[in-house]
Amino acid sequence: MRNLYQGATGDWEVVIGLEIHAQVISESKLFSGASTKFGSEPNTQVSFVCSAQPGMLPVINEECVRQAVRTGLAMGCQINLRSVFDRKNYFYADLPQGYQISQFKDPIVGEGVVTVDLEDGSTKDIGVERLHLEQDAGKSMHDQHPSMTYVDLNRSGVALMEIVSKPDMRSAEEAGAYFKKIRSLVRYAGTCDGNMDQGSMRADVNVSVRRPGEPLGTRTETKNVNSIRYVMMVIESEIRRQVDVLEDGGTIDQETRLFEVATGTTRTMRSKEEAHDYRYFPDPDLLPLEFSQAFVDELAKEMPELSDAKKARFIKDLHISAYNAGVLVAEKESADYFEELLSATVEKSGKQVSELGTMVSNWVTGDLFGALKKLGKGITGSPVSIAHAAELLSLQVDGTISGRIAKEVFENMLESGKSPEVIVDEKGLKQVSDTGAIETMIDEILVANADKVEEYRGGKEKLYGFFVGQVMKQTGGKANPQVVNQLLRPKLDG
Repeated sequence: MRNLYQGATGDWEVVIGLEIHAQVISESKLFSGASTKFGSEPNTQVSFVCSAQPGMLPVINEECVRQAVRTGLAMGCQINLRSVFDRKNYFYADLPQGYQISQFKDPIVGEGVVTVDLEDGSTKDIGVERLHLEQDAGKSMHDQHPSMTYVDLNRSGVALMEIVSKPDMRSAEEAGAYFKKIRSLVRYAGTCDGNMDQGSMRADVNVSVRRPGEPLGTRTETKNVNSIRYVMMVIESEIRRQVDVLEDGGTIDQETRLFEVATGTTRTMRSKEEAHDYRYFPDPDLLPLEFSQAFVDELAKEMPELSDAKKARFIKDLHISAYNAGVLVAEKESADYFEELLSATVEKSGKQVSELGTMVSNWVTGDLFGALKKLGKGITGSPVSIAHAAELLSLQVDGTISGRIAKEVFENMLESGKSPEVIVDEKGLKQVSDTGAIETMIDEILVANADKVEEYRGGKEKLYGFFVGQVMKQTGGKANPQVVNQLLRPKLDG
């Protein structure tokens, strides 16, 4: 059986579910006109509604509704034409209303299935239970004063989509792949920017363990994990902790936990609340949210090409390997860069798209991504423009430079910022394709190495590489390999 954890007393199966909180891309908050701009001074983006002033009534932001539906469509989920906003009651200093407006029994988006790619090349279907809209709370700041906690209400009322998975994941790898896929989908759909370092996306991680075939074990929920890597670390930590507790004869408490980055472990935060603890009831200030199927159909028509469809198109139309296609579409920015570069290279070289797909994808996923990783930059921070990259690839396509020299030119481009054509001219790196000059050189090499020519003709075919090497040595590596092979082989065999 896959993904079993080996404990001291035998095998354990891990059961994982994620609740992903994704901030909706919108200019204003879910129930008020206050701005959602990131990085503003504390308490400068607060309306009477999101500070819960008496008599203020919420008004639904239609764009947030559209964004939730788009996300549901991107995940292939059921869109519910009728949903209800509820009050989720609890007290905390950064929740001025004393309740959170959320959705409980009747969410805007229902069930669906998301397919994820795993490292071994296999795929797994992971169920989505629901997506519901809710307002965010404010932020408590404990590090501003030695004895007091400050509250910033800029986030209060910001629209969130909570995407709840089914407990279908059985390893940290599967959970990481699922989180990555959801992040990719919302970014392609344009409904959440996925910037986890800014709090735009985070996950609550539910983990339990059981003996294979037994009923579900007691789960813990680790709150507000804001990195895919940390999600995987939480799962690994909880698996070890829970198995150790159970094998020592203890029991797992259903509780909420926090992740300590410094130690890579979780710690108890509070006992886990049940739904009845929140006293959910329909919000009396908001009517049920209803829209037509025509509204959904219109949004579906406007949906951009998503990662799975883009991957299939790259493989079919551009003849790119499944691996390369998967790497390129994982991030929307990478796919966009690749397509723009391919188009620019086609225009500059005069070749067909189908002829260049593999070459351009290999360069992006290999040379460019490798360089960006060393520099600690993402694709949007690439020091090499699409125009310069297309120029470099076109120089290879037309035979001006070889693949080996292209790597040298690329290194120089990263350091100097110069165009590849300027670098090739300055350093005299143009490939030698003059058949007359190369043929003369080959003749001279064969005369100078007559003994090796005889050995080659006597059956020592491995010496062919020696002769190629001699030609490349005399041209400083600039001889066109194709021309060398066309001229050298007949002379040696003759």
